[in-house]
Amino acid sequence: MLPETILQFGSGRFLRAFADLFIHHGNEQGQNVGRVVIVQSTGDGRADGLNKQAGKYHVVVRGWEGGQVIDRVEECRSVSRALHAPTQWAEVLKLAASPLIRTILSNTTEAGFALDSEDEPTDAPPKSFPAKLLVVLKARFDAGQPPVTIVPCELIEGNARILHALLINMAEKWEYPKEFVRWMSNDCVWLHTLVDRIVTGTPTEHPLLAEDPMVIVAEPFAFWALEENPRSGFQLQHPAITRAANVEPYFLRKVRILNAAHTALLIKAKAKGYPIVRDAVNDAELGPWLWKLLSEEIVPTLEGRVDHPLKFAEQTIERFKNPFIDHKFADIALHHESKMKVRLLPTRDEFSAKFGKAPELLTAVIELGNQQLKE
Repeated sequence: MLPETILQFGSGRFLRAFADLFIHHGNEQGQNVGRVVIVQSTGDGRADGLNKQAGKYHVVVRGWEGGQVIDRVEECRSVSRALHAPTQWAEVLKLAASPLIRTILSNTTEAGFALDSEDEPTDAPPKSFPAKLLVVLKARFDAGQPPVTIVPCELIEGNARILHALLINMAEKWEYPKEFVRWMSNDCVWLHTLVDRIVTGTPTEHPLLAEDPMVIVAEPFAFWALEENPRSGFQLQHPAITRAANVEPYFLRKVRILNAAHTALLIKAKAKGYPIVRDAVNDAELGPWLWKLLSEEIVPTLEGRVDHPLKFAEQTIERFKNPFIDHKFADIALHHESKMKVRLLPTRDEFSAKFGKAPELLTAVIELGNQQLKE
């Protein structure tokens, strides 16, 4: 049995159908990446569910790929166990001090980097994710263990740099030793990332549900840009992974096109009451509206800055029409205000600066979104 080499903050479906599944693929191919220990910070339902199944679960991969309909089931066995932070923090810190741990993964949503002014180093555990991560790294340093590679998968541009800065500020506030801060900054590796895969929740109907309540659905498309660093302890090789000196162009393309389309469509579709993305994009009015927004207002701000933005916009529309994935607007609506600020507002401002006029459709949908937030 492979050792536990990866500590993961986040038990949600995305990492389980993305990084954890790819790690399973690598292990199956003989790469011996190791196994993942998941830390759940809120509630304990997913942790309990995973532990009842010894960490095993299934990913239903459905959609269009290469002009063919894909409908397959993949079993994932990379997760060894799951820990519930509020009740098992001592076990989390014990794992942090393991000489076998090489990588820390995270996906705590776009709001996950928020600090809590009440966090203290003696909390078990601290409330915010950055504080938890800082305490984990300090426990590892105090145990004299080797540095680790931190791989944040949150959809925040410059995620590694921002997360590192938060920890530096908190370490200074908590008066942690300068030797630790140097170790954390210089010896540990912080990788910028871009993740892209549509992952939805548990299917409403599937033969596997009787034996696996943790089953999840994902599209065939998957893309993971990882910053190249020869010192990285995370050297997984996978068809979905692209290593690059700079991942920002990939991040920019995804956030400004695919994620922006999600958020804009959510706002526009609310009046029609569509619960599913596919239904909205197939609407005779909303579909053409979304394509016009992408092709005439969003793509023009990205030309010359990212690879093939118009083609990616076309792929985005195709992915939205996936007949197998019921991508719920209720899921997209989580942290809606912060998503608007990241996904829509910068494009509006850049369009105005580049063309000397406000983008009509984008400006209107932002105003509508702000109005909805006040209701």
